[in-house]
Amino acid sequence: MRANLRENTFFCAILVLLSKTSGQTCGGKCAACFQVAPHSSSMLGGRALRILSLILNPGATLVCRFKGEIEREGFIDAEGRAYCIAPLLYETGWIPFNVSTDGLNFDKCAEYLSVHPSKADRALEVTLVNATQWQNYGTPHTAGRLSMTWNSSLIGAEKVDVELWGYREVNGSAELSYLYSLARDLSNTGAFSFIPEPKEDYSDWVLGNIRITASAKSEAARDVQALWSGGHVLAWHLEQAFRDNSSAWAQGKCLQWDTQEKDLPNFLNELIDCPCTLAQARADTGRFHTDYSCDIERGSVCTYHPGCVHCVRAVQASPLHGSGQQCCYDSTGALVLTGDSGGGSTPDRAHDWGSPPYGEPPRVPGYSHWLYDVMSFYYCCLWSDFCQIYLNHRPSSGCRNYQPPRAGVVLGDPHFITFDGLRYTFNGKGEYHLVSSPDRGLSVQARTEQVKLKNGSLARATRLSSVAMKQNSSDVIEVRLAEDNLQVLRNKKILLFTEQRWMDLRGVFVFSPSPQNVTVIFSSGVAVELRVREGAMAATVLLPAEFSKHTHGLLGLMNSDPSDDLKTQLGGVISSADATSEEIFTFGAGWNISNASSLFTYDSNYLVDAYSLQPRHDPAFVPAFSLPEGPDDPLVADMLTMCSGEGAHFCKYDTLTTRSLAMGNATLRAFQNHQALTENLKPVVSCGWLPTPRNGKKENGTRYLEGDSLSFSCNEGYVLYGSTQRTCLHSGTWTGQQPCCMTDDYVGFVLGAVGSLSSLVTMGVMIRLHNRKQDRRRKVNPDQMVTEEQTC
Repeated sequence: MRANLRENTFFCAILVLLSKTSGQTCGGKCAACFQVAPHSSSMLGGRALRILSLILNPGATLVCRFKGEIEREGFIDAEGRAYCIAPLLYETGWIPFNVSTDGLNFDKCAEYLSVHPSKADRALEVTLVNATQWQNYGTPHTAGRLSMTWNSSLIGAEKVDVELWGYREVNGSAELSYLYSLARDLSNTGAFSFIPEPKEDYSDWVLGNIRITASAKSEAARDVQALWSGGHVLAWHLEQAFRDNSSAWAQGKCLQWDTQEKDLPNFLNELIDCPCTLAQARADTGRFHTDYSCDIERGSVCTYHPGCVHCVRAVQASPLHGSGQQCCYDSTGALVLTGDSGGGSTPDRAHDWGSPPYGEPPRVPGYSHWLYDVMSFYYCCLWSDFCQIYLNHRPSSGCRNYQPPRAGVVLGDPHFITFDGLRYTFNGKGEYHLVSSPDRGLSVQARTEQVKLKNGSLARATRLSSVAMKQNSSDVIEVRLAEDNLQVLRNKKILLFTEQRWMDLRGVFVFSPSPQNVTVIFSSGVAVELRVREGAMAATVLLPAEFSKHTHGLLGLMNSDPSDDLKTQLGGVISSADATSEEIFTFGAGWNISNASSLFTYDSNYLVDAYSLQPRHDPAFVPAFSLPEGPDDPLVADMLTMCSGEGAHFCKYDTLTTRSLAMGNATLRAFQNHQALTENLKPVVSCGWLPTPRNGKKENGTRYLEGDSLSFSCNEGYVLYGSTQRTCLHSGTWTGQQPCCMTDDYVGFVLGAVGSLSSLVTMGVMIRLHNRKQDRRRKVNPDQMVTEEQTC
């Protein structure tokens, strides 16, 4: 029956047949659920979305209603294919819309993915040739023509208009508005250049985009088929005063921003602390993601962070103000702080990805970040020499309160390493609770299937074939094995990663840099990483420290005690020290899921027959509990050479049960990767940043972790009081006292006025009072850099 379902209703029908509610636009009062192609558009809109399987007469009515409130006319081409134009939105994520073919009943449904402008398909953009010239035009050595290019075939018209649209946030509202046209009725050659002139009437608009539309459309028409450039600083149209003296003009803007920033609420205290090391930052994929402007994998072009090789940004915006964290690291792996370097980490008042409810500033994806954090950097640091003002408002957060996540993994056929490090093998066939945390609303479930050998027979072993997960009210995400690739489903519908690597969904991000690599990130900071090698799927679960003592399932109770990780669903504990393989198998089988708790998709007869009926654990399947190793086995010699080290047992088991050296090697590599991940996530102690004494020097580097020592000295003519060297202890405190540099004349004055003994007491009191003041400040924000209070 399923094989006969029409393409446009396939998933809806499956949901109905299985009595599952997906929460998508296929449900409710909608008479027909359609897919669209392409499935995504920049949140700026202007992309034609074809409604698949909907064929109409060319003169028919077609009205598209987005989010239940934004109505726009669609169009029908000569072949009767129906299209809706994606509208301008100030949000990302899946956008539902309804379609009416009579102007009255909106009984046809679909949805598309609205994406961050920077993540849109580059082939659909207007390219600003030499973007640096565009964004700095008017500063020294930037004069000349500005050029842009586009794919002329995507407009479908002989004549086009080139328009400038500006963005601003006024009275709590986001506004992207038409400003003026650069060219009208221009031949659609795919290229245009011009010499910009200052626009006194529009110089208050400092951020915007170029838009290209067919000339047949009315000037400034919204939500029409169009191509957009990326958002950029509109330096090229600023007033003449900027071109006359860009530094002085920017200085005034910087000081104006300084005043405005002081009136805004403090956002620094609500930011997550940075990881202390580069290794931690790259491993904590649930809470931090690579900042592509400073990426060690792409050559570390860190223009805005000189001296650094890699930066990361917090995945989630802060809950109260929608702010973002940034953390940058040098070639030694040390966190770089603005107290030591202008290239240090700088947080953001507005998270670059935005955050719900999105349309309210400063939560608009991309644009709010540019207005609050990037424009000020241009004013203070790029166009003038007032960068210290910028750094005073964007100080590094440090890492004293950072706690790395804990990692558990399922790999091979399949083997488990719990969050507390217990290793065991469970070859059950069925569906099981991998991680269950009811009071945290988290459920991660695993499905296993019997391994098929190359000769077509079935092995006495299983492998991971699918992982389904959700937290609280998030979308349900399932990642399943599809030959040598991974397939991602959202609420039982397949997601296609043909245009985007990132998808911003409800309560969850999904990142798929390749068909063999998927990371699912929940708003709590939980991450589930899926990888496939040699047909074997490995799943790593990363849990923040807040989940300690709140986990159950096959990956154990996360409490730093491996002895209780074999806790059954009924509450009993099997001793891991002397448990037999059969006892462990019984333990694992007990964590099978129920029909009511299942998050999996059953969209084929095979899956329905094999998994959707009770029990979810197949009691008829009995795996190999010991290594099937024979003296005459030709695999043994090569296996013994390959399988060595800590993961040797897992490697041997998989090689022999699957009759594949490649499979055993894949298991060994997955094990080694997990060991490296665990090593990178080891906690480290930070004592917090120490300032350089005024009129002095801080030597021996800028590292502030356990065992690091710093030396201090004074400039000529100054005497150092306090400690000349301080060492970071395991307790997270520094030895000694904060050093101060004072002049010989000042010290002589004190000695002469009150006597040597009392002067020394006075000096000690001054230093202690200063250090107490510093300690009080650190308790409020442990690593915040405030230059006014750094020294005696």
